Amino acid sequence: MRPGITLKLFLAILLASACAAGAMAVATRFSFQSGFLGYLNQVDAQRLDALAARLADEYRRTGDWNFLRDDYGRLRALALPAQPVPRLTLLDEARRTVVGNPEVVDEGAVRPVLVDGRTVGWIARTPLRRLSSAAELSFQQEQLHAAWIIAAFAVALAAVLAIVLARVFLLPLRRVAEATHRLAAGNYATRVAVRSSDELGRLGEDFNRLAQALERNEALRRRFMADVSHELRTPLAVLSGELEALEDGVRPLTREALGSLRAEVNALGKLVDDVNQLALADSGALAYRKATVDVVPLVAQALESHRDRLAERSLAVETAWNGAAPVFGDADRLRQMFRNLLENSARYTDRGGRVRVAARREGERVIVEFDDSAPGVPPEALPQLFERFYRVEGSRSRANGGSGLGLAICRSIAAAHGGDIAAAPSPLGGLRVSVSLPAAP
Repeated sequence: MRPGITLKLFLAILLASACAAGAMAVATRFSFQSGFLGYLNQVDAQRLDALAARLADEYRRTGDWNFLRDDYGRLRALALPAQPVPRLTLLDEARRTVVGNPEVVDEGAVRPVLVDGRTVGWIARTPLRRLSSAAELSFQQEQLHAAWIIAAFAVALAAVLAIVLARVFLLPLRRVAEATHRLAAGNYATRVAVRSSDELGRLGEDFNRLAQALERNEALRRRFMADVSHELRTPLAVLSGELEALEDGVRPLTREALGSLRAEVNALGKLVDDVNQLALADSGALAYRKATVDVVPLVAQALESHRDRLAERSLAVETAWNGAAPVFGDADRLRQMFRNLLENSARYTDRGGRVRVAARREGERVIVEFDDSAPGVPPEALPQLFERFYRVEGSRSRANGGSGLGLAICRSIAAAHGGDIAAAPSPLGGLRVSVSLPAAP
């Protein structure tokens, strides 16, 4: 069984703590050794000052150094009880050796022996290089033993903290992992509780946004499949009914009957074409041949192609543009978008109404607006107008025809050009659709 991330995190924290404790113990050992030796040498220096004072008293009493010449026993008697004699050297005022080893003078500390303000000799001692007495060695071992005990206690404490921290830090990850398994199994309603604002909290928020997007896409997919089947079923049912009527002789085979069949076939073909357009746009396979084009002539061409359609509905047309409005885009796709928007106005605006088209450049954007007169769209329905197969209940409904995909195709075309499209109430009393595209240099 592979070790989990909890065990790995625990081992990582424990190993780091053990290395830190070991390094601390080793550093403490060397620091103690050097510091303790320095302390002992400092004590020896103080003792050396006291010995210099004793030697001065003896010199004042005898008048020379003959009482100590080569007399180690006498020097031992004058030295402090803890002062090792082999580490001491006495020199006269001419720095000639009286007693001791003259080689230590260049290595150790030297104190003058003063009698009535005159230097009559020098006392020197060799610094400690290592601990030698049993008491000193015992004290050192006790300190080192205590340092290792403290290090072991620190490692044990780190192990306990590592277990707690590993569980605390990884609990959100475990929740996200379990939620991911449920999400992968198809439970798109899965969410994780976010209890912090750190990286783990942001991970939970990102997971929730992902789950929400998947849930929405799944709902859209199911609705799309249901809408497609419904939209296909309607013209097929009409065709089937009319063909059966012709076969049974209920309806004669006339030009009007063939025209009705042709209309249903055209509606079915238009639906299939629209679905294919959306599928290509979703997969990124819809071809765009972009160049710098002026949208004003494109809007005018779309308007000219719909002039008879608008006149059939007795709709008055108003235009408002002044100057060029260049964008970097595909002229054919943009014309298709403008024609869809004009067809939307022609289809859903009451007879005798108005349609107004405006195009202008505003800074770094090109704005194209399509306004029509009543009937309007309820405010709560505006955000959903560009969804596939969505129709507003009431005046703008399926009864007026259309596949319900025209505005969804417009949104795909606008997005492919780096723009956006939005719906709002029109000042004319109907619907305003605004297309915003990046302006070309």
